[in-house]
Amino acid sequence: MGSAKIPVLSKEQQSSEKTHFQVVAIGTSAGGLFALSEVLKRLPSALSSSVVVVQHLSPTHKSSLVPLLARITQMQVKEAVDKAVLEPGTVYVAPPDAHVVFSKKRLRLNHSVALNFHRPSIDTTFESIANSFGNKVIAVVLTGSGSDGSIGIAAVKRAGGTTIAQDPSEAEFPSMPKSAIATGCVDKVLRLAEIGPVIESLCS
Repeated sequence: MGSAKIPVLSKEQQSSEKTHFQVVAIGTSAGGLFALSEVLKRLPSALSSSVVVVQHLSPTHKSSLVPLLARITQMQVKEAVDKAVLEPGTVYVAPPDAHVVFSKKRLRLNHSVALNFHRPSIDTTFESIANSFGNKVIAVVLTGSGSDGSIGIAAVKRAGGTTIAQDPSEAEFPSMPKSAIATGCVDKVLRLAEIGPVIESLCS
């Protein structure tokens, strides 16, 4: 992490034409199931972008996040697998004990060292997505303890992507969205009920 060069776009390049967003990346930790449910249930099955979810999970327990999210969203929900090609209208959930990264826009899993005790790491995924997809990314930081996602949200912003944080005043665990906002790289601070509709509007 940190070695790849993140493309930096000028304001003119960023605003020259309407962006077609290819990936919505969502990072969360403690309190994440409820927050993810509130966001994903407001997204249509025909969303033109793919959604990549990184939720901090125990490395020693099988995750039930995929079937739980599949019950509340119209989108197809899958556990991320190595070498997958992202499809629109599909949610890819990071599996326990693996980082989700991208190579030539293809999803890859790796088991490199945990970053700040996290594998999967939100920062690792956000930085990799920024490097692969540039300004075609929407990055979202939801409830969670600690500061994972802050480095990554800055990388997405530098690449010209759009960044969102959950309003810390309503977050069950406000530390992660607060840390993201403190970077000065968050475009929109929204309540949970607003995030899904805003994503849909940006992607339409």
